[in-house]
Amino acid sequence: MGAINLADNEKRSIEAIDEGNLTKLIDEAIWQENPVPLYGLSLSSCGSDVAGKLSYFEAALRECRAAKSAKKREETGTRAKHAGNELAFAFRSLKRRMEIEEQESQLFYVEDHIYTPHSFTKNIEVRVSYRWRRTVEDTWAHGRITFHHQANPHPAYMQPRPKRKPSAAQQARDLQDELCRTWEHLKDMALYTLRDYFRDGGDGSKIPETFKARTDSYTGDLNNRCAEFWHEKT
Repeated sequence: MGAINLADNEKRSIEAIDEGNLTKLIDEAIWQENPVPLYGLSLSSCGSDVAGKLSYFEAALRECRAAKSAKKREETGTRAKHAGNELAFAFRSLKRRMEIEEQESQLFYVEDHIYTPHSFTKNIEVRVSYRWRRTVEDTWAHGRITFHHQANPHPAYMQPRPKRKPSAAQQARDLQDELCRTWEHLKDMALYTLRDYFRDGGDGSKIPETFKARTDSYTGDLNNRCAEFWHEKT
C-alpha cells in the first residue's frame, strides 16, 4: 500500500472477498473459537490495517480457547466479538477507499511511488508526478511539481542530554536520520495535499512546477499545511 494509493495486488485481494460472507465467517470463527473459517480469504493481503486487525482477532480467539472459568470466558468472548467487529469494519472501510480511488482515477492520479534518497542534504526536495483531465472524454494531461525546503536541524530539547558528546560519525548519522524524517514528512504532505487539491476540483493547469514549502512561523519547521501551493505565503 502506498501513501495514498492501494497497490494492484491489494485491490485484487479486496475484490475477491465478499463483505457479507466475511461477516458470516467471522461469526463462525467466534463460535468455533478458531480463525480457521477465515483461512480461505486473502485478508492478510488487503493492506496493513486489515492484516493488523486480523492478527488482533486471531489473538483474541486464542485467549478464548485458553480461558477456563466462566468469568474469563465471558471476558475473552466479549473481546473476540469486539475484535471481529473491528476486522469487519476495517475491511468495509478499505473497500470503500478502493471504490473512491477507482472513481477518482477516472479524472486524476497522483503517483505515490517515490523512492527515498540514499543520503540527504539540508536542501530537501520531493518530486511528485500526476495526471489529470477535466472529463473522462478528455485526453490525459501530465505534470510534475517539485517541493523545496531548506531544513534547519536543531537539538531535540525534549530528549535527555547524552552523558558524553557523540562522535562525529554518530552526529552525522543523527543528522541524516533527522533529514530523512523531514523528507518523509514533506513527501507525505505533498502527496496528500496534491490528492486533496484534485479531489476538491482543483485545476491541474494551475499547479506550479516548483513550490517552496511553507514553514511554521514560530518553529521554522514544516507543518501539515506546508505543501499547500495554492496559498500565497505570508
